[in-house]
Amino acid sequence: NEVTVACGAKHILYNLFQVLLDPGDEVIVPAPYWVSYPDQIQLAGGRPVLLPTAEEDGFRMRPEALEAALTPRTKALVLNSPSNPTGALYTKADLEALAEVLRGRDVVVVSDDIYHRLVYGGARFTSLLQVAPELRDRTVIVNGVSKTYAMTGWRIGYAAGPAEAIAAMEALQSQSASNPTSFAQKGAVAALSGPQACVEEMRRAFEARRDLIVDTLNRIPGVTCRTPEGAFYVFPNVSGLLGRRWEGREVRSPADLAAYLLDEARIAVVPGEPFGSDRHLRLSYATSEAAIREGLARFAEAAGRLGD
Repeated sequence: NEVTVACGAKHILYNLFQVLLDPGDEVIVPAPYWVSYPDQIQLAGGRPVLLPTAEEDGFRMRPEALEAALTPRTKALVLNSPSNPTGALYTKADLEALAEVLRGRDVVVVSDDIYHRLVYGGARFTSLLQVAPELRDRTVIVNGVSKTYAMTGWRIGYAAGPAEAIAAMEALQSQSASNPTSFAQKGAVAALSGPQACVEEMRRAFEARRDLIVDTLNRIPGVTCRTPEGAFYVFPNVSGLLGRRWEGREVRSPADLAAYLLDEARIAVVPGEPFGSDRHLRLSYATSEAAIREGLARFAEAAGRLGD
């Protein structure tokens, strides 16, 4: 009675916010953030409180910033580690410091752990409940099979949390999607309980691609890219390319740069604005090494054509 399954982790989050939030409730969302968090919170009548994080801190939320963001209307905190879009991974020490702030506060933690198996450089994933098990009665862990097992189209997500919250989510779902497809659930069980060597093989491949994309991006003048600890995205800072021009057209924003790269280099990147940043792009390395090399070569060539 403390586990539920839905049509993807996105559906899990939707159900959770719908049953958790009353009109005007605040949810703290560290920025940059996954694009759906603010909208789903608003759809449930809540108010997303966007908490900026600093690139020099590895895009990790500081405990003093969390403390300052808490108000009497705060209902929940979203904690996504490793993060989409930054790849930021909260360490054990980070989580201990955040838990110290959360103790004694009636705040639900929405722990989105969807990338927990995809960590690199010898780092280890740590769950908030490993360092603060006393928060168990107000933490909901969200996960799924899309990222770890490349089963995006199967649409299976799951959550573990307090029985009251899980029961409410299931009651809501009973009047909407009813349940995920039965054969997809069986496929997810097979993935979760079967041999895991394929996951490690994929993780090693992602790590090699991560190293390639970070090294290459940092060789492009005007671009800097920190090394993400997890997930399969990089979030390069493209401030050095903003304000430049091409054939009389000024590149003022990441959205402008993304449009320029699509038009002139025929490569698709995601601008930072939907993630809460006006200085970054998001690139995925969940593709072949050959595609990464070709795409980055086009990126570098197009960036070099931008003038002052």
